[in-house]
Amino acid sequence: MTEQKNDWKKLPAVFYERADVAVITRELLGKILVTKFDNAITAGRIVEAEAYNGPYDKASHSYGNRRTKRTEVMYALGGVAYVYLCYGIHQMFNIVTNVPGIPNAILIRALEPLVGIDTMLERSKKTQHSFDLTRGPGTVARALGICTSHTGMSLQSDELFIADDGLQFNESDIAVTARIGVDYAGEDALLPYRFIRKGNKYVSGKRNNNE
Repeated sequence: MTEQKNDWKKLPAVFYERADVAVITRELLGKILVTKFDNAITAGRIVEAEAYNGPYDKASHSYGNRRTKRTEVMYALGGVAYVYLCYGIHQMFNIVTNVPGIPNAILIRALEPLVGIDTMLERSKKTQHSFDLTRGPGTVARALGICTSHTGMSLQSDELFIADDGLQFNESDIAVTARIGVDYAGEDALLPYRFIRKGNKYVSGKRNNNE
């Protein structure tokens, strides 16, 4: 597995402040999500992510400019974390994008582990590394130690950030599909907002959707 390298470059703030959430989501594929908590470094390459287009997207928590205590962070300047609890169990790590007042976000659904696998296993209460270690958003947050207390944390921090090591996937390496688990959103559930690295075994969902 790849060790942390000095040429990993933290994505600049302006990366997250752009208007097109789908473009940002596509460009996050291949980037490296890094956490440094309790003197432990964990990192994984992003291989699956979903875009949520704020007030215009029925699948988004901020649809119709809904503002609650939970979603208020989505209205911040892009480049901070939005972590919510799903079914009272799973921590779900999202990245806020766009400018203040426009509540777009990106859900990170799967990573290919690179650094700190032993720590990931310990956090996940697993004894052996398998593809389900970071397959699905709940397992991503668990393995990297991300929880709701990190909501609002800047991705320019040294504890939680996304890095670029120069790797780029070709367009032929990427599939675009409808999102998972948002049937309640009606026609918006069919929007092509899920981006995946084709054939990667850490990608969640049915295998025939990942080819």
